[in-house]
Amino acid sequence: MNEKQPKILVIRLSSLGDIVLSSAVYKNLKAKWPKSHITLLVKPQFAQVLAGHPDIDEIMVAKKGLFANIRQVRAGNFTHLLDLHSTFKTMVIGLFSKIPNKLRYDKNPIARRMFVTFRKNSPVLEKHTLEKYLDVLSGWDVPIRYKRPELGDWAYKNTELDGKKIHKIGIFQTSFIGDSVLTTPLIQKTAKLFPEAKIVVITRPQTEDIFRPMKEVDEIILNDKRGLEKILGVFKTAKAIKQSGVDILLVPHRSFRSALIAWLSGAPVRIGFTSSEGRFFYTKTIPFNWMIHDAERNLSLLHGIVKENFKAEKLNMRYAPSAEENVARLMKDFNLEGKTLVGIHPGSAWATKCWPFENYVELVSRIETELHLQTVIIGGGKHDADLGEKLCQLSQGHAANLCGKTSLADLMALMGHFKLFITNDSGPMHIATAFNVPTLAIFGPTTRELGFFPYGHGHRVLEVKGLDCRPCALHGGKKCPQGHFKCMRLITVDDVFKNVKEMLQENKVI
Repeated sequence: MNEKQPKILVIRLSSLGDIVLSSAVYKNLKAKWPKSHITLLVKPQFAQVLAGHPDIDEIMVAKKGLFANIRQVRAGNFTHLLDLHSTFKTMVIGLFSKIPNKLRYDKNPIARRMFVTFRKNSPVLEKHTLEKYLDVLSGWDVPIRYKRPELGDWAYKNTELDGKKIHKIGIFQTSFIGDSVLTTPLIQKTAKLFPEAKIVVITRPQTEDIFRPMKEVDEIILNDKRGLEKILGVFKTAKAIKQSGVDILLVPHRSFRSALIAWLSGAPVRIGFTSSEGRFFYTKTIPFNWMIHDAERNLSLLHGIVKENFKAEKLNMRYAPSAEENVARLMKDFNLEGKTLVGIHPGSAWATKCWPFENYVELVSRIETELHLQTVIIGGGKHDADLGEKLCQLSQGHAANLCGKTSLADLMALMGHFKLFITNDSGPMHIATAFNVPTLAIFGPTTRELGFFPYGHGHRVLEVKGLDCRPCALHGGKKCPQGHFKCMRLITVDDVFKNVKEMLQENKVI
């Protein structure tokens, strides 16, 4: 094969996340050399998962011995070698490969070690790993047209279901409110792709109101995880799914328990994420990509059964008509009718996700007295109700405390009355964006890169950049592991108020 038609070997013997991140590399190589042959050398456990990339022609499975790998690389008669792993082992493979054109990704090991040991920063560490991958391609004069992974990059090649008609598709999401909201585009897209199939949603009683009003949902199976039901519910739910006759089960929830229920249900096709704690219970797994929003990650599960590139255009939510009646009553009872409302959610299930209470007190005071807008405090549960009451008492103005006074359906109906929503990283944040409410989110222990930021246009995230302790957890925790809580304390009331004014001005509210 000549220079115009290169035969390229890419080595990436790392974790699945790093390999998924490298997707744009293959797309750019194919854009320059459309008829090139690209082989990816990976660990055995990732071979099946990675076989669906449209720009990868062959998967080569790494062998145990160094010399065995050198022999199989030599046998491939490659013209180009791209080492994206860059360890002593891969450098030796490259050295004895007899491949004429070689490039190697620079990990900057010295700079990394200096940062870890002495906290000595370096400009090279500010670049994302994907940027460094793409930088390497300049050695072959490859133009960079693709700069990030796309949703459909790792779709399965084998999407046939043995010709059987699909009668029912189950979607399993028993996590929190926000996670459930971010599952609605998956339900909507599944219904469009399979219009003759019925959609069955498996969820918790606490999130039933999110899915019940959706016209795409034909059946709901409740999975209670409280008390003894946490154990008994495994078998009850599995039995209910089996009796329902689900043909395909899509599982965005990555817990071991969810995967176990899916397996016990006996659904013929069970699709979950490679990062699931019970991934071995699935018939197919899809790479979990941190580089895209969670709503789009959930959609990627469909690539286990179809080959189509798509993304969530918006979150899909509805509420029962009775909820509008309840909200109308609350609006009247709290004298909110005809006023310009700013919604505020100061609570969270995790203490470290909460911006300091005293900051919310000052912020509410400034919105009420300086902008002359009506603030409405929302939240659920007794703790949020007490928090809202205290906030209203301490702030200057006439904030309305609706904490604990709205059901989940009522909260959805209430969102449409807000001109702006200010919140911690939380479930109500996703509900607000689903109803196109401009949302200002305050992120502390979590980061945008985890994929749970406000979805859509016109929203903002406030966070402290440059703290090497962020993110400290996927969901936050009860207290700051470092004891300083800088991720929230360094976000000032002036910072938030400035963004509040800018967003209200952008939307012609003030």
